[in-house]
Amino acid sequence: MRISKKSEYALRALLVFARNPRSYQIHELSERENIPVKFLEQILLALRHGGLLNSKRGVGGGYSLRANPGRITVGEVIRIMDGPVAPVSCAAENPQEKCTCPDPRTCALRLFMISVREGIGGMLDGCTLEELARLGSDQGGLAFEI
Repeated sequence: MRISKKSEYALRALLVFARNPRSYQIHELSERENIPVKFLEQILLALRHGGLLNSKRGVGGGYSLRANPGRITVGEVIRIMDGPVAPVSCAAENPQEKCTCPDPRTCALRLFMISVREGIGGMLDGCTLEELARLGSDQGGLAFEI
């Protein structure tokens, strides 16, 4: 299973905020993370509508985190950007989708995929931006002292 580019870019942008909390302009984030400006605009707007970012217009404006990075989970970000995490359709999250199982209540594949969804969801919801930011903080290149 892969996450979308939208979710990946959203997480990368949010990690910038988590590592150095302040206001950022779109062009600054775009350059820093090598994310196309137009795509980043859509992503930041979705994150603002999802309640994760504040925005301020005008001189000195930009985007900033609305919540503490220790309270924002990776799962929350992915759901804001892509909707529910579901490895197959009819996994109980989207009742409008037609289930291909003959009997959804006893379909072994569907029941297994629900377990997979719950496991993945648990991992995604168990990791905050703060924890994710710490993962890469000491992952620099090789350093030599002479």
